[in-house]
Amino acid sequence: MYRWVRSRHQMGLRGRSFIEAPWAGGAVLLVCVIAAMLLANLPWTSAYYHQLLETDLSLLVHSPSGSIDWAFPRGMTVEKFINDLLMVIFFFAVGLEIKREIVCGQLSSVRRAILPVLAAAGGMLAPALVYLVFNQGTLAANGWGIPTATDIAFAIGILSMLGDRVPASLKIFLTALAIADDLGAILVIALFYGGQIQMVCLLAALVIMLAVYFMNQMGEKRMFFYLVPAIAIWTLFYYSGVHSTLSGVAMAMLIPMKPRYSKEYFTHKMRRLKAAMLAVGDAEGDFPNEDHRFYLRQMRALASDSVGMSYRLENALSPYVTFLVMPIFALANAGVEITSVEYLNIFHISPEAGSVGMGVFFGLLIGKPLGIFLASWCAVKSGLAEMPQQATWRMLLAVACLGGIGFTMSLFVDSLAFTDADLIDRGKIAILMGSMAAAVVGSVFILFLSKKTQRP
Repeated sequence: MYRWVRSRHQMGLRGRSFIEAPWAGGAVLLVCVIAAMLLANLPWTSAYYHQLLETDLSLLVHSPSGSIDWAFPRGMTVEKFINDLLMVIFFFAVGLEIKREIVCGQLSSVRRAILPVLAAAGGMLAPALVYLVFNQGTLAANGWGIPTATDIAFAIGILSMLGDRVPASLKIFLTALAIADDLGAILVIALFYGGQIQMVCLLAALVIMLAVYFMNQMGEKRMFFYLVPAIAIWTLFYYSGVHSTLSGVAMAMLIPMKPRYSKEYFTHKMRRLKAAMLAVGDAEGDFPNEDHRFYLRQMRALASDSVGMSYRLENALSPYVTFLVMPIFALANAGVEITSVEYLNIFHISPEAGSVGMGVFFGLLIGKPLGIFLASWCAVKSGLAEMPQQATWRMLLAVACLGGIGFTMSLFVDSLAFTDADLIDRGKIAILMGSMAAAVVGSVFILFLSKKTQRP
C-alpha cells in the first residue's frame, strides 16, 4: 500500500513538472499535429475524422410540419464549435496576457515596449509583402495575413530547450514580441477577415461592453457579474459578422486587475482568522477538524480575492489553454488529406490561383525573421530603442528565425482567409512546413553561434 501511494505521489510530481515545463505545450501541439495528419490520411480513420468535424451541434426547433423554424447557434458544427467557441478561451487568455504586459509588463512603458513592438510590426509587414509577391492579383491574394503571426508556445518551447545558449534578455524580447504580434494578429482578423457586418448585433454588444466597463469602474469584483455578459457578447459577436473569438479579447480588456481587498485589509483579516483558528481546541493529531477547515476555507477565499481577477483567470486558464484548447484546435485544423504527392509541392503556382504554398513558406522562413531583424536594427541604430543586454546582432537574427514559427494563429487566419477547400489545405501544409523549417533553421543557427562563442 505504501509503495502504491508513493508511486502515485511521484507520478503526480512528474506530471506537474511536465505541465510547468516551458517546452511542454509545444511538444503536445507537435504530437497533436502528427495525430491529426494520421487521422486525416489513414484509410480506416479518414472518413470518420472528417465526418466528426462536420457533425451538426446546433439546437434545432422543429415546427409541427417537420421544417426547422429555429436553430441556435446557426450552422454550428464540431469544427465551428472548436474554431468559434472553444478558441474564444484561447483569445481570452491572450487578451489577459496582452493586458498584463501593457499595464505592468514588458510593454508597460514606451522605452521597454518600443523594440518588441517595432520588431513585431516589421515581422508582420515583411512576410505579408513576401506573400503578395507570389500571389498579388490572384485568387490567393487574400491570404496575406497567414504568415504574419508567431506561435508563442512553439517559439518559447524551443528557446527553453536550448537553455542558456540564448541570453535571457533575448528570451524576454521574443516573448514580448510574440505578445505584441498576437495583438497585431487580432487587429488583422478584426479588420480584414470578418464577414458582412450586422450593425444591430454589433451595437448591442458594444452597449453591453460599455455597461461592463462602468461596472468595473464602480468596483465590482465578483466573477459571476462578468461571466453572464461574456456569454451575451459572444452570441452577439457570432451573429454580427465580426469573428466571435474577438469577443474573448474584448472581455479580457474589461476584466478588473485591481484586487477586491487591499493589503491592509488582507493582513488585518488574515491575522484575525489565524487567531480564531488557533483558539479552536483539538485532540492530538486531529488537524484539520471541521472548525479548522471552516477557517482555512475563509483564508483561501480571502487570499484569492486579494489577487486581481485578471491574474487569477490567467493563471487558472493557462494549463487548460496550453494542454486542452490548443491541442484540440490542432487536432481539428492540422488534419490535411493529402490526395497526391503533388499536393505537398509548395512551389506549385497557378496564374489564376497564385501560390499559397510559396507565399506562406517563404513568408514564414524568410519574411518573418528579416522583418524582425531589420525593424530591430533600424530602431536601435536610430536611438529609438536599446539593444537587449548581452545580445549580438547574429544571435538576435537567430532568435528572429524562431519568430517564423506561425502555427496556431496562422492556421486560424488560413481558415478565415479562404472559402476554397483546396486553398485552405495548401495553406495548412505550407504553414506546417514553413514553421518546421523556421524552427530547424533558428535552432541550428543558435547552436552554431553558441558553440562558436564557447570555442575561444
